[in-house]
Amino acid sequence: MKNLLKLSPVILLAAMLLSACGKKERSTTTGWQYNDAKWGGFEKVDYEGQTTGPNLVLVEGGTFTMGVTDQDVTYDWNAIPRRVTVSSFYMDETEVANIDYREYLFWLERVFGESYPEVTLNALPDTLVWREELAFNEPFVETYFRHPSYDNYPVVGVSWLQSNDYAQWRTDRVNEMILIEKGVLNPNAEQKDEDNFNTESYLAAQYQGSVRKNLKDIKTGGERPVRFEDGILLPSYRLPTEAEWEYAALGLIGNMVSEKRRAHLRPPHLSLER
Repeated sequence: MKNLLKLSPVILLAAMLLSACGKKERSTTTGWQYNDAKWGGFEKVDYEGQTTGPNLVLVEGGTFTMGVTDQDVTYDWNAIPRRVTVSSFYMDETEVANIDYREYLFWLERVFGESYPEVTLNALPDTLVWREELAFNEPFVETYFRHPSYDNYPVVGVSWLQSNDYAQWRTDRVNEMILIEKGVLNPNAEQKDEDNFNTESYLAAQYQGSVRKNLKDIKTGGERPVRFEDGILLPSYRLPTEAEWEYAALGLIGNMVSEKRRAHLRPPHLSLER
């Protein structure tokens, strides 16, 4: 009998733990249960942080002095020093290389080449930027962008508009690959013209792609496509701001961060040489 009395608190504690594990998380605003069809089916995902895209590194934000920090001997006064605070962000570890941009052109030609050849033509970089009156740079004009020896060199001659188009294309291709790796979509190399994966169209339910298996819909019990609230898709790539570029280039102390602090970050950025 004494042994039973000694064991009973342990059994009671185990029962209490099991019952606690069975309870679903409730809203702190309404008290309604999350992820329960009987309570409306509002979903709260178990978010572990933003996925790091290809070639991206995390730059931890901070405050720094932006502009001229040494004596302005020419008195241009075109970069007056000021204190600027930058939030944490992802940025390409290296500049966008020639091979990266040629992959972009190859995709444009494969998808739009037959019906809209001007799309590829408008995306071509200006290789004549190498020409100078007092320098012989013709070998660069002819070989720099296309020859494999320069595959990993930064792409040049790309305008601001072309850079933004490239950023949008990269957003779509990275998110498409994420959905393929998650088992949501099937790989589809036969996309043509408007029939190609676009992140905004996918989220607006205007394009679904070659679906393999959608996510489970708690509310209806069926399936549903991925939503932005699921935290699976990456935000749009974009060019860094002037402050972000200078902050990253300075390589200030404190730009490293642990994996546990990678949540709630700003969109990924990319770098292109103009």
